[in-house]
Amino acid sequence: MGLEKLILDCQNNNPKAQEQLYKLFSAKFFGVCLKYSCNYVEAQDNLQDGFLIIYNKIHQFSFKGSFEGWAKRIMINNALQKFKSARYLEVITDDITQEIIEEVELDDDNISMDFLLCCIQELPERYRLVFNLYVLDDYSHKEIAEMMNITTGTTKSNLARARIILKDKIDTFNGKKTVPSAK
Repeated sequence: MGLEKLILDCQNNNPKAQEQLYKLFSAKFFGVCLKYSCNYVEAQDNLQDGFLIIYNKIHQFSFKGSFEGWAKRIMINNALQKFKSARYLEVITDDITQEIIEEVELDDDNISMDFLLCCIQELPERYRLVFNLYVLDDYSHKEIAEMMNITTGTTKSNLARARIILKDKIDTFNGKKTVPSAK
């Protein structure tokens, strides 16, 4: 069955089509949810909730553009909405006028993708969200600011701080930076 037929069947609330759509995209969208969730369990919840939203809004998909892109946006917005409604972090209103861009030298033999993903996952929540949106999903600072209800200066500040934290972790891992010993 083609994707267009599958979407049309989902628009007609066909449970078998919904199941097929889930099987087709769940692994890819789970990866998206992991980027925007604090942990594995939250990512699972975000995936399930995201698919429910997709099923409820699939009649709005007009076959203009990519279905995958449309659905991915729903997954990201769902995770960000949960983040905004949780309000368990203070808004950081620092404004770094000059964006800090630091190159990190990666030795392919020493640093695995799992290590990098783990480092990103360990970032403070707001920094991780901004980093993922900007670096991994190519959103602009303006788009991120609108999505998260913060200023563009704050998104730039959060991104700069995320990069500094990641650079420090990678430098420590590569032995370029020593960790202070406990006395």
